[in-house]
Amino acid sequence: MHMCDLENCIELYGRDIYSFCCYLTRSREEADDLYQDTFLTAAEIAERLNANENPKSALLSVAVNLWRNRYRKLSLRQRITGPVMSLDLLRESSVFPGDEPVSSAPSPLDTVIAREEAQTIRQAVARLPNRYRIPVLLLYMEDMKIPEIAAVLEVPQGTVKSRLHKAKKRLAQELKEVLDET
Repeated sequence: MHMCDLENCIELYGRDIYSFCCYLTRSREEADDLYQDTFLTAAEIAERLNANENPKSALLSVAVNLWRNRYRKLSLRQRITGPVMSLDLLRESSVFPGDEPVSSAPSPLDTVIAREEAQTIRQAVARLPNRYRIPVLLLYMEDMKIPEIAAVLEVPQGTVKSRLHKAKKRLAQELKEVLDET
């Protein structure tokens, strides 16, 4: 992959990669860093990336691997020093792509209901453990197929299927509990 190919990838997939980084990190600031590092790393390893294959998948793989490394480092630091600040509180206050009001809703009430439902689902997905959350994001947000997700995560397809099944089961249970409360 040459630099002009990388520029084309940024133009074609940049918005999708950034959106994925936002959902993955649950923080705009962290997403900005991850997004930039993803393309910097892609530029560094450009000769190893094949532009004829799926470049979006390769970029998502780079983003996931960079994020995993950061997450492990942060987890290790927190185990040693203890949490300095609750990251969950910070992440819950973050705004994500797609949080904008739905403009095609026929009434304000429908808009509010749709926004609350979407927010409830996003929060439920955000609470999933990373091993389940990442495949869900790749499947539903990036419209990737099982083999592509397996390649990005570097796990067997059966593992991806199993994680998606468990994630769907957890989400169904959690959303059922939320709906039963209302």
